[in-house]
Amino acid sequence: MDKNKVQGAMDDATGRVKRQVGEWTGDTGAQMEGAAQQMKGKLEKALGKLNDAAKEAEKKAEREHREESEESHVYAINRNSR
Repeated sequence: MDKNKVQGAMDDATGRVKRQVGEWTGDTGAQMEGAAQQMKGKLEKALGKLNDAAKEAEKKAEREHREESEESHVYAINRNSR
């Protein structure tokens, strides 16, 4: 799990609390600050998901490349043994 996803979840939750407290107390500044922190958290989570997807795509490409290399190596051995 990407660290941005964790930090994003924490910022999102903290922002929700701040925004809700602001709503209960009528403090528009706290509401705005909480909403901004929520948005920051959502963006961080999205970045974390993107990073995770990129890492997974890289691993998949490496696996496919390794498999292709192994297949071509086996083909070359079989062809040379004839």
